Amino acid sequence: MRSLVTGAAVVVALASCGGGSPTPSGPAPTGPMTITILGERGVQSFSPNPALAAGQTVVFRNNDSIVHRVRLNDLSIDTGDIAPGATSRQVVMPTTGTNYHCFLHPAMIGAVGSADAGAPPCTGLYC
Repeated sequence: MRSLVTGAAVVVALASCGGGSPTPSGPAPTGPMTITILGERGVQSFSPNPALAAGQTVVFRNNDSIVHRVRLNDLSIDTGDIAPGATSRQVVMPTTGTNYHCFLHPAMIGAVGSADAGAPPCTGLYC
């Protein structure tokens, strides 16, 4: 009987001290979105593609066995060389309707799309 009373006293003491985890004050922070470089395969070279990332911070992860370098077609973003297995610095993707490519392999094309519209049409030198 004594152990039941002692156990109940501990539960009451913990409850009165505010034991338990605190309530979060906002959403948990999230990291950047990862766009994976898969290899030199035209429009299948980036995943996801289109990247639904307009305005988001992203990193490019090179899952290929050769170096790649991602540039926006308007040259507003250039990741620099990304070695095999490495990840680029963080960049903020522009608005929907922008295309990007691998500077070293121009057949590798990606797009910043939207859930509603999908990938923008690819026009210009890198299409």
